[in-house]
Amino acid sequence: MQKTTPYLTEELQRSLKELARRTGRPDAAIVRDALAAYLQHQVRPQPRSIGAGEDTELAARDSAAWLRERWQRR
Repeated sequence: MQKTTPYLTEELQRSLKELARRTGRPDAAIVRDALAAYLQHQVRPQPRSIGAGEDTELAARDSAAWLRERWQRR
């Protein structure tokens, strides 16, 4: 584990200390659990383009249909 020092408002600090006292858990364990729960629900952005550059006319999600259409002409 690595140490990280978050800066909390006075109200957050009071709430954290109170929860730690009531539950008998260390502050750090509560912060770790809360941060893990928060990060678990974050949505990772999808890449806009895959390849050497960005195409302003064709989105990556449409590329398979675009290729099928062009290859069938040959």
